[in-house]
Amino acid sequence: MPMMHDELDESGLHYAPCRYGLSRVFFRGPKRRLDKPYVAFIGGTDTFGKFIDRPLPALVEREIGQTCVNLGCVNGGVDAFVNDPTIMKTCHESTLTVVQVMGANYLSNRFYAVHPRRNDRFLRASTVMQAIYSDVDFADFTFTRHMLGVLHARSPERFDIVVSELRQAWVARMRNMLGQIGPRSVLLWFSREGLSDDPWDARSAGLAADPLFVTASMVDQLRPLVMDVIVCQPSAFAVASGTKGMVFSPVQAKAASEIMGPACHQEAAARLAPVLMSLLRKAA
Repeated sequence: MPMMHDELDESGLHYAPCRYGLSRVFFRGPKRRLDKPYVAFIGGTDTFGKFIDRPLPALVEREIGQTCVNLGCVNGGVDAFVNDPTIMKTCHESTLTVVQVMGANYLSNRFYAVHPRRNDRFLRASTVMQAIYSDVDFADFTFTRHMLGVLHARSPERFDIVVSELRQAWVARMRNMLGQIGPRSVLLWFSREGLSDDPWDARSAGLAADPLFVTASMVDQLRPLVMDVIVCQPSAFAVASGTKGMVFSPVQAKAASEIMGPACHQEAAARLAPVLMSLLRKAA
């Protein structure tokens, strides 16, 4: 099922959900005109700006003076975009596209399939996965991150095979997506985690990290396909600001605490806007 209006508005914020063309994904509104120059933003929950009144695309729009179309998708990964012709066409026709780096856990691969739009949702394990983890009942899982946690706890050695597959699938899928978007794009690393090649299990967040399993070496493979790679890692001060300024109901407090707050978005906008302005001048 696609994300519905009541799901989007449950926090009290008015996301003005809208669709573009034939896409089945609801995006954050208000709906923008696509017949004039615009910068497209695609990414996951942080790009969408869940619980946040003015997320990164809106802040950048104010700084650069050009329409920024927010195509962020809550719990979205590469699969939410690469297989959607409307989104790919919208990005291809943009003046510039900002692609947030999303986790490698959020895509279908040789081992398991995810929901085509809600990419955090686990659908089914392949026969290959069932053979590797014959001691696991995959009917118990609804979310990919929960499943991955169980698989790692059951066998770290076998889990390395899964991580390797996810990383290979991520690079291939990103190449596909960036190829469809075209050369006028930038990659955005917007995360509490640093962009590095540190082992995923050596990082403090472990399997809770986002983007999960993506390394600096993986991003480096994509540099020839984009104009720039922009790293926006919030300061300790911004991270410590937590949910200050966010809008959410009491039952959503835990979910809100797990994503980056307004202070993180403000720092990212301050880092991103000047780079985009320079690139837009070159493209003019």
